[in-house]
Amino acid sequence: MEKGLVIKSTGSWYTVRKDGEYVACKLKGRLRNGEFKSTSPVVAGDRVILERGTQGEWLIGDIEPRRNYLIRKSANLSKQSHIIAANVDMALLVVTLRMPETPMEFIDRFLVAAEAYRIPVCLIFNKMDLYTGEETEKISQMGEVYRKIGYQTIETSASEKVGTDTLKQMIQGKISVMAGLSGVGKSSLIHAVNPDLHVRIGDISEYHRSGKHTTTFAEMLETGNNGYIIDTPGIKGFGLIHIEKQELYHFFPEIFKTASQCSFYNCRHISEPGCAVREAAKSGEISSGRYHSYLNMMEDTQNKYR
Repeated sequence: MEKGLVIKSTGSWYTVRKDGEYVACKLKGRLRNGEFKSTSPVVAGDRVILERGTQGEWLIGDIEPRRNYLIRKSANLSKQSHIIAANVDMALLVVTLRMPETPMEFIDRFLVAAEAYRIPVCLIFNKMDLYTGEETEKISQMGEVYRKIGYQTIETSASEKVGTDTLKQMIQGKISVMAGLSGVGKSSLIHAVNPDLHVRIGDISEYHRSGKHTTTFAEMLETGNNGYIIDTPGIKGFGLIHIEKQELYHFFPEIFKTASQCSFYNCRHISEPGCAVREAAKSGEISSGRYHSYLNMMEDTQNKYR
């Protein structure tokens, strides 16, 4: 048996890096037959145990324990999960104001999922060359909201090479996963960081005003200096899974910090008297948009984000 790193999953075949070479693998029976309640039992970033099959082919026999992973509710199977990537040092969420517009609640759901597994996140505000003065100001305000909480932000333009040097330095020597709605420019950013990386770059659908899917499966791309960036398919929504409602506020850093001042230890921060979180949201100490995202996640009835 040998060990390897999963570079790409296509659903039935897996590309695994083993001793400096790339080999095509399939899953061994117990993994293939649904031992894991996930649509993606093995994902890019997984470290796996390989063994030879009866015909000499390589099989993935087991997965080494994951130190973290990024997970969301499966888009088609409400009771199943979809793991996007595993064993990452940081997540890069690409955000745009138009073509397409990234809703704040989408950002906050992604951040909650990352916080749950202690994955640092950098928000990348992309396509800065397209925005009007008013939109640029909105980006500045959004960035301030998230920087105040403790998140890193970068303003970028892949076409103008704005912010790409900062991004390149940030991902050096790390395993990073890049995510975002379809059409936000993930592939263009990756290409701007390293033109030698072969990623497909699509355009915007005029009909839907959203991106055409150019990445079908998550794939790890080598960035040099032992670094990888995991390019992921564009997603339309980010449904939370495996997070209990009474624990949700733990994954909003500013709400968690303020919650210690609430009158009741089991305050849900919705309508309880003496709620310090509600007061902070009213005063602006906590972003009203972030608080609204929290309330929606507690209610969890808005299917468009699932």
